[in-house]
Amino acid sequence: MQSVRQIAEEIVAREGGFVNDPDDSGGATKYGVTIHTMRRLRLDLTRDGQISEADVRALSRAQAVDIFITHYFERPRIAEIPSALQPSLFDMYVNAGANAVKILQRLLQDMGFKVAVDGAIGPQTLAAARKAAETDELAFRDAYGVARRNYYFRIADGRVASRKYARTRRGGKGGWIKRAEAFLSPQYHLTSTEFSRRVAAWA
Repeated sequence: MQSVRQIAEEIVAREGGFVNDPDDSGGATKYGVTIHTMRRLRLDLTRDGQISEADVRALSRAQAVDIFITHYFERPRIAEIPSALQPSLFDMYVNAGANAVKILQRLLQDMGFKVAVDGAIGPQTLAAARKAAETDELAFRDAYGVARRNYYFRIADGRVASRKYARTRRGGKGGWIKRAEAFLSPQYHLTSTEFSRRVAAWA
């Protein structure tokens, strides 16, 4: 089983280096850490009294890993979720914040559990997640992965500027979809035909 640090290092590798995409509300980002996160954590790496793009560029890979472990895994209580689900939920929390937990909570509701969709992992969500994983933890992980993929599709359905993250210029699976499917069993990956059919309305 992977350690949390190994998972965090894979997330950092997946996120890549410095970007500042005008279509991404995260703004200047490096290794998945946004300028908004650095301001929230008061990470003035250049020590000039302000947190700017220069601080984002100065962020090291090791610092990004430590930020993710502390603020995106331990504090949100992902460490207490059934182990098979942790890598996908952790990765999604880095990508989408509390929405990662809301996806889980809506899934639990669909499974018949009474949980609030508030984006916070509390006793209610933990108890429901553990119960849901009792029968087949991998099936639960896959159900979350499909729900996560559908979340990305819904964003792209409603926002044209976001479609480039879900579909490549050549019409193949974009980064969002590949990212979700990286945590899915192979039988639940969309075929090229299935993917093309799903995004046909975007043409």
